[in-house]
Amino acid sequence: MNVGLFGGSFDPIHRGHLALAQAAASRYSLRQVLFVPSNVPPHKQKQSLTPFVHRYAMVALGTQDEKTFVPSLLEAPEIETSTRGSIAGRSPASANYSIDTVRRLKKTLRKSDRLFFLIGIDAFRDIAKWREAQALLAECDFVVASRPGYSLRDVAESLPEDLRPSAAVTRPFHKQPAKGELVLPGVTLHLLEGVNQSISATAIRAAAAQGKSLARLLDPRVADYIRKHGLYRQTIT
Repeated sequence: MNVGLFGGSFDPIHRGHLALAQAAASRYSLRQVLFVPSNVPPHKQKQSLTPFVHRYAMVALGTQDEKTFVPSLLEAPEIETSTRGSIAGRSPASANYSIDTVRRLKKTLRKSDRLFFLIGIDAFRDIAKWREAQALLAECDFVVASRPGYSLRDVAESLPEDLRPSAAVTRPFHKQPAKGELVLPGVTLHLLEGVNQSISATAIRAAAAQGKSLARLLDPRVADYIRKHGLYRQTIT
């Protein structure tokens, strides 16, 4: 079967995330989409994140209505145990890298299963900086949620240098919008159009800190959870 993996901090999960997953599931016949909250995203190691337990709970609430959406603990913080089997405490927080998560997930899948990695185009622009980026792109198909203003050349030039087509090849791409598919040796990209919801988690946290309504931006259950637990009331980051 086709399986989607959608990772992120989900701080909090919002309607933009759900729209991307719904569109990808429909377009690529995904039987499951795993929502994987990161414990420590590599690019946010110096930022203060809402505790994992709250972010996971919000993902579970926000995905309840979709049978194909599955909240995942693939990147949950580990619990250390003593030699006698009792809980000794949490291991030191270390960054979660997508290549490790994908490899761990693929060990649980059948060889006939096909894995699709869901990502927004803004995040994809930095893919060459990710750990073992070339290996990650070879491990699974990528579904890149496109939006107006990006060209096919932007996508191609975001790839790691060893996978990137030559400038002569990508030059004509600058007039072509980022849509369709880009299939090159070692990488298969599916460019998903029509998922252009300009929702920012930063703006949501700021709105919550000011006590504003979040109904337009979040699933009502997620908005209620944020209110009940007083999340984002202390800082606006």
